[in-house]
Amino acid sequence: MEQNENTQQIEQLEQQGAEASAVTPEVQPTESIPSLEDMLKEAERKAQEHYDAWMYAKAEGENIRRRAAEDVSKAHKFAVERFSNEMLAVKDSLEAGLAVKEATVESFKSGMELTLKQLSTVFEKFNIKEINPVGEKFDAHQHQAIGMADSDQPANTVVSVMQKGYALNERVLRPAMVMVAKAKE
Repeated sequence: MEQNENTQQIEQLEQQGAEASAVTPEVQPTESIPSLEDMLKEAERKAQEHYDAWMYAKAEGENIRRRAAEDVSKAHKFAVERFSNEMLAVKDSLEAGLAVKEATVESFKSGMELTLKQLSTVFEKFNIKEINPVGEKFDAHQHQAIGMADSDQPANTVVSVMQKGYALNERVLRPAMVMVAKAKE
């Protein structure tokens, strides 16, 4: 019987606890759930921040593009400055040779040779290479055939060069004007 009474007491205590919790409402903090106005203001603030960052990035991109265009323009404008400075020395040598009052053929020839050597040095310095293809196979990318000639050489071989060609950094500035060997009949 004692066990029965204990069981009844336990049941009564549990029932009282259930009633007490049903009567006492749970308190929910009102601060943890922001109002719709607050949420809207926060979203607008973030949207404005992102818009400002986007506008800044756009302006920075435009500035970079503008500066790059200016740099390219300056590079084109002054690209030949170093070459021009080197060529001035060659021009000075030619003028000095012409200014000589009493010159002999030998002195003119020696002055011309020195000036040609000076010009060749400038060409070398700026990677301008001569195309002089005598004895080579005709190449339409580097040579311009102006005629064909009878020769002991194989067909399509350059027999003579009428005007040398020039290449700048492996790019043809002017093709060599050449005579090409005819095919033997």
